[in-house]
Amino acid sequence: MSWILLSNDDGVDSPALVPFARALQRLGAVHVVVPDVERSWVGKAITRFDPVSTKQVEREGIEIVTCSGFPADAVQLGLHTLFEQRPGLVVSGINMGYNHGSGFLMSSGTVGAAVEGWIGGVPGVAFSTGHEGNFLGWRQAVAEPAARGDWERLAELAVDVLGDLLDHDVLEVADVVSVNLPWQADVRTPRRVTAVDRVGYDQLFRRDPQGGYVHAFGGFVQREEVAGSDVEAARAGHVSITPLRMPEAVALPASSRAALER
Repeated sequence: MSWILLSNDDGVDSPALVPFARALQRLGAVHVVVPDVERSWVGKAITRFDPVSTKQVEREGIEIVTCSGFPADAVQLGLHTLFEQRPGLVVSGINMGYNHGSGFLMSSGTVGAAVEGWIGGVPGVAFSTGHEGNFLGWRQAVAEPAARGDWERLAELAVDVLGDLLDHDVLEVADVVSVNLPWQADVRTPRRVTAVDRVGYDQLFRRDPQGGYVHAFGGFVQREEVAGSDVEAARAGHVSITPLRMPEAVALPASSRAALER
């Protein structure tokens, strides 16, 4: 592996970024390219009509390139434009909030960054962490300086999981791997290889008293129970490792296929 490209969707000021970048250096050289502000819930959006600017910054001795676009823009730039050589791996995260269940996984800028790696011919791994309960209260708490030790613990766990993925050639089979880490997890926490739960979400927007609508975090809507799912693992307090192949067609029953093929 030549080097690791690290990105995220929480932006350059994510409390996870520096601890994760430092921990990843155990596996090889790391270059960091991230959005200049938080860009959550944007999936694999790519900037088309507006120019994307970049800036070199430093955080605690870690050199970082910020970009004005989306997570997938950051990965695009890291793959093709900013460096003389291409990376051998794209790593995204650690995201503040689980990215499990189909509706949330497809909406995630963290996962979108890893998918952009695969589109460019480089395998991607997306890491997220979460908490069962009051999401907004938890998110505020983990952004405080007092949570630094927790982020360092999770970064060590993420690198340990990543080492297993590399040692056992998982990225030779999967295009992208989505890993969800319970907030209290460490290297002793049980790990499960999981499927994607069939989960959607309900109403996302509420009326703003100032006019218009604002994002209000939609709740889970279970579309179909999936045994051994990523959501099930999180609820059990386990690390979920979900290998993904970029989209594959569904096999239809013979009668339906015959009716469509005319």
